[in-house]
Amino acid sequence: MEYISLMQASREWGISESRLSTLCAKNMIDGAIRKNDSWLIPVIANAPDDARESYELALSHNLNESYFKDIDDTLQELKLRGPMNEYTLRSINEDRNLRWIYNSNAIEGNTLTLRETQIILKGITIGGKSVKDHLEVVNHKDAIFFLEELVNAGSELTERDIKDLHSLILKGIDQKNAGKYRNANVIISGARHVPPQHYLLQELMSKLINKYQSWHNLHPVVRAAYLHGEFVKIHPFIDGNGRTSRLLMNFELMKAGYLPIIILQETRNKYYDALDKAHTTFDYTDFIKMIADYEIETIKFYLSMSQ
Repeated sequence: MEYISLMQASREWGISESRLSTLCAKNMIDGAIRKNDSWLIPVIANAPDDARESYELALSHNLNESYFKDIDDTLQELKLRGPMNEYTLRSINEDRNLRWIYNSNAIEGNTLTLRETQIILKGITIGGKSVKDHLEVVNHKDAIFFLEELVNAGSELTERDIKDLHSLILKGIDQKNAGKYRNANVIISGARHVPPQHYLLQELMSKLINKYQSWHNLHPVVRAAYLHGEFVKIHPFIDGNGRTSRLLMNFELMKAGYLPIIILQETRNKYYDALDKAHTTFDYTDFIKMIADYEIETIKFYLSMSQ
């Protein structure tokens, strides 16, 4: 009998390798055999019954509501101080957007420094740097402005909004795929999680929006983490998923009156590890803690500048 590896089956069925290993151990895949530290699956085997349901399992975390009390109390303290000086607020937000753009792009491999990013935002071209690096800066700035418009309008997030955000991210870089779900299967380098088959994307994105609308009773930090994580788990686009997911995370925070956060490029490994854990175990505890830490740090910085 001919067999395929867990990785091959994972890509074919759109189920993570860790999940498939569990199903094999439970004898839920006919003919699967153990070899060394992994499993081999017959080529003729059918996808297990929970192939799609693996994306429907309940998300979880080990944090109770009191965990977020420090964030909420500190945010309330900031609000009670009243409006910040307009010049101070403008300078903070300009610096925030610069660092947001720089770090989000750097996580994805953009080679520009923080200073070079700032210069490009002023409309100046950097010699020796690619057109793609330049466009990623300008595009991300436009995407943030679009995000702020959605927040200010009190808009409910739609698939169209997500596609429009992505269109801005890839504008002039990959017009063929900008704002369009991928029509090919992909893997995430270095991750255990394997994104679903491309023909499942429309269904999964529709389900994501429906699930997102059911999270209204969760703390905003939890909602932001789930939205970011579940979007990038689906990985609906050929490129630009990471930048789009971080924009969506901040949309949810800002919509609820919280401050947008910046995931620093030097914490990239911790960030990726927390996401991969969430994707393969459905336990978002580490990722939520990471967002919560960034949020409280950001609020405290705004507090220090409002004195």
